[in-house]
Amino acid sequence: MAALFMVFLFGMELNEYLSVSTSTSVIIDKSSDGDFLRIDFNVSFPALSCEFASVDVSDVLGTNRLNLTKTVRKFSIDSDLRPTGSEFHSGPATNVIKHDDKVDEESLEGAFVFTSDNFDKYAHQFPITAVNFYAPWCYWSQRLRPSWEKAAKIMRERYDPEMDGRLLMGKVDCTQEGDLCRRHHIQGYPSIRIFRRGSDVRNDHGNHDHESYYGDRDTDSLVKTMENLVASLPAEAQKLALDDKSNVTENAKRPAPSAGGCRIEGYVRVKKVPGNLVVSARSDAHSFDASQMNMSHVIHHLSFGRMVSPQVMSDVQRLIPYVGSSHDRLNGLSFINTDDLGANITMEHYLQIVKTEVITRKDYKLVEEYEYTAHSSVSHSLHIPVAKFHLELSPMQVLITENQKSFSHFITNVCAIIGGVFTVAGITESILHNTIRLMKKVELGKNF
Repeated sequence: MAALFMVFLFGMELNEYLSVSTSTSVIIDKSSDGDFLRIDFNVSFPALSCEFASVDVSDVLGTNRLNLTKTVRKFSIDSDLRPTGSEFHSGPATNVIKHDDKVDEESLEGAFVFTSDNFDKYAHQFPITAVNFYAPWCYWSQRLRPSWEKAAKIMRERYDPEMDGRLLMGKVDCTQEGDLCRRHHIQGYPSIRIFRRGSDVRNDHGNHDHESYYGDRDTDSLVKTMENLVASLPAEAQKLALDDKSNVTENAKRPAPSAGGCRIEGYVRVKKVPGNLVVSARSDAHSFDASQMNMSHVIHHLSFGRMVSPQVMSDVQRLIPYVGSSHDRLNGLSFINTDDLGANITMEHYLQIVKTEVITRKDYKLVEEYEYTAHSSVSHSLHIPVAKFHLELSPMQVLITENQKSFSHFITNVCAIIGGVFTVAGITESILHNTIRLMKKVELGKNF
């Protein structure tokens, strides 16, 4: 029995020696990754076009970086979050878009007026159809209007739609033709689209089967652009255009574009001070109708600091189960602006971030990761609605250290187990032996 008990206690002591025990402490953050924190994200916005989607960063020290593009990628998606093309490239940013300085009131009636009833007919009838989607209340639409009307009048004189048939310049009032503008995912005003009959440039832009014009908006630039478009047509385009005028078949029609959303992924580096990560619609030459902006989004991934591989995190969690449970707390969550919330809804996330380090007994840093708590809310905005992530970094960090275990202490405990059990067994055996002898003597005394 003593031998079995020794083996049992030895097994428990060996298991204790081989198991990992840790101690947790809270200390001042002494990060080895410097004064900046990396934020990795992958967020889908089903109702925000990549054309205007902007990622901005600001903090309490006055840093304000707008429309980050170097480390951010955009992919057009439909309302069901399905990708509709390759990566969306916005192209080089233009600092100032030129407009005409003087307004000639006599030339303000040159563009063809498109409606929902006639748009498909004419857009598929002409090899090139240039359309200005505008809103009368928009400042930039008002500045474009005289240039667009004058350019349309000039192009009509040069390329008469009835006689030549290669080009048609028109306009759509999005306050009157809301359904038509939504079909083409117009989110900023004015938006100049160039439709090419029988062509599909979806691979170039990802979310439209037509091109977008972002150049100067003065009359000369518009006329030059239209001339270049006409010059790019094949020689037989004029004849085909005239032949097809009276016979617009179903095969010539193209379906309306089905992509008005954007998936934004990448990373940014921010200072380790309270700040904001903001996703919004932004443009220096467009206006937005705040009541029509929908900032609903799905967070596929949001984490801070260096990326930790799943294998490393799995190994750590086997040793310390509670580590890593909150480093991606918002992953997979959806934040949808439902009809009952109304318009002008900004969606905000308040994140409190704490760094955690796990150090082994040999002072090897096993993992360094940031965990966070998240509280989300919606609010009515007086300006353009946004999706905002408020970042609050803790000056403290959690340090989890593996406790040192001495082999000599293990040997001492084993010796103590063997000696202790042997001693106790000897004492027990002696007591039992003497008790039996005494009982035998008593029994013999009764017999005599």
